[in-house]
Amino acid sequence: MKAHMTTLKFPSNRPIDLACLGRLAVDLYAQQFGSRLEDARSMAMTLGGSSANLAFGVARLGLKSAMISRVGNEHMGRFLTETLQQVGCDTSQVQIDPERLTALVLLGLKDRDTFPLLFVRENCADMAVEATQIDESFIARCRALAITGTHLSTPGTRAASQQALAYAKTHGVVRVLDIDYRPVLWGLTSRGAGENRYVADARVTAQLQELLPEFDLLVGTEEFIAGGVAGDLMACLHAVRAVSSATLVVKRGALGCSVIEGAIPATINDAPLFVGERVEVLNVLGAGDAFLSGLMASLLQGKDWVRATQTANACGAIVVSRHACSAAMPTPAELAHWFGGSRNPKVDADLQLAHLHRVTAARPEWNELCVMAFDHRSQFFDLCREARASESRIPALKKLLVQAAEQVEQSHQLQGHTGVLIDGGDYGADALASATGRGWWVGRPVELPGSRPLRFDGTRSIGSALIHWPTEQEQKVLELWEATRESGNELLLEIICPRGLTPAGTEDAVVLRAVKRFYNLGVKPEWWKLAPMQAQGWAALQALVAERDPYCRGAVILGLNQPLQVLADSFAQASNPIVKGFMVGRTLWADASLRWLKQEIDDAAFITEVAHNFASLVEAWRTRRATT
Repeated sequence: MKAHMTTLKFPSNRPIDLACLGRLAVDLYAQQFGSRLEDARSMAMTLGGSSANLAFGVARLGLKSAMISRVGNEHMGRFLTETLQQVGCDTSQVQIDPERLTALVLLGLKDRDTFPLLFVRENCADMAVEATQIDESFIARCRALAITGTHLSTPGTRAASQQALAYAKTHGVVRVLDIDYRPVLWGLTSRGAGENRYVADARVTAQLQELLPEFDLLVGTEEFIAGGVAGDLMACLHAVRAVSSATLVVKRGALGCSVIEGAIPATINDAPLFVGERVEVLNVLGAGDAFLSGLMASLLQGKDWVRATQTANACGAIVVSRHACSAAMPTPAELAHWFGGSRNPKVDADLQLAHLHRVTAARPEWNELCVMAFDHRSQFFDLCREARASESRIPALKKLLVQAAEQVEQSHQLQGHTGVLIDGGDYGADALASATGRGWWVGRPVELPGSRPLRFDGTRSIGSALIHWPTEQEQKVLELWEATRESGNELLLEIICPRGLTPAGTEDAVVLRAVKRFYNLGVKPEWWKLAPMQAQGWAALQALVAERDPYCRGAVILGLNQPLQVLADSFAQASNPIVKGFMVGRTLWADASLRWLKQEIDDAAFITEVAHNFASLVEAWRTRRATT
């Protein structure tokens, strides 16, 4: 141990680094801090379950994980598998249960020491994982297998775990037990006592000890239920060593962790101690899963105990300072910042760490965006007045625009490259609903149309003309920026030079100054929505974004009701990779909408005309892409 090198031998050249067998559930976190779970007014949905958190955390750290579990054939089950897939976790071994529901967990944050926890797991899907469906050929493709102690608590899950362990042993897979002792899941407490972390029980100890010889690495807390001697850690460790030669990792809370690879020392302080990180605790739930994620990711990358435990302790510290479990797991960029020497000692006050957590986590790629915008409200109202038509027709009109967008998506193979910008109020609510669930980029405006200074109307993204704004305006954007950081929405910030107030030929410079001003304020939107610029303007924007926020998604071109050919011609100047596409509205649909409102054309003719215009811009954009 002097060199702190691990004796664990992970096979190489296998496609799956770590397979996780165990709990896979939906966490419903109370969003109110400092209150009882009974007093929660709203909850946020995230992926949960110790094994799922581990699979998620390891994948977020850049390794290839897999999940072996079971979910219901319903919305919550699909949420979990899709969430895992988004971070690159293999879900091919997640069984689908046709009868049982996916497990749920309700969690709260009352104070630094009280975290109410309610498991809703009556006959749930992940506790019905079937041993006969454990695939030996899949296990053989893994380097390590981690099993949670909960799945040793019932005959069915125990059988599945034993089957997986047998296959792992046959194929030289390193076997890991996360003891993860939850007395309520062993039937030892009332169902409302989910936060209780320890109840001595000889039956639990016996069932764990029966399978301890099958593991190469055991991870547990200082109570170490697998040893069975309440209040005496060293006696527990000796009892474990009597039946297992596995490496033991003892999590010691704020102190850090101790690692024992051979004989049990006289005292725990005689074992190598790897010191933990000092942070202010917000939420201890998920800290152990984060610790193990960092540990396993590092060990699988070939790191020694010093570096592996350093990463594990940092992951645990970061998660205890945040809300939620899996969603709080750090990325490699966050860890690089954490160890880079420039972090804020108060984790929740480290703005760069928070920004990296948001922008370096896996998210859908949008390297090209051809978007039809019809978030306009006042313009549609004006069209109705001009046509002498009732504004009650606008919702139907906007649903037709969704159909036009769909038609072009299909005709021009735009899957994964298209979207819509729609208001969510009385005019656009139906259209917005029909646009979601298609895999499109979907945006909503947040400003009150025509408001100067800016006022919000209660929706969730932004599109407004911004230039030379006074402090009040800047504060509104900062307010919105902070709100989107909390809610998880991406921010699209639109800048338009006021007509008649900007000298001809200076428009690009004015826009770039506004962009720089927002960066100076600390606002880092995912998207910039800008009028067409000259090639030099786009190059200057690229340099500015690279300097201030290299994680920015990029810029898209807005239309300003310019003629179709003018916009198409402007694309030739937008060869810079900072420009990802366009979001254009009235150019595509204004004339057709007026004639539809006047009942001069029917629905089919309207869809055909708008789709033709949209397709023309898509072709112009792609022609520009092909020639640059």
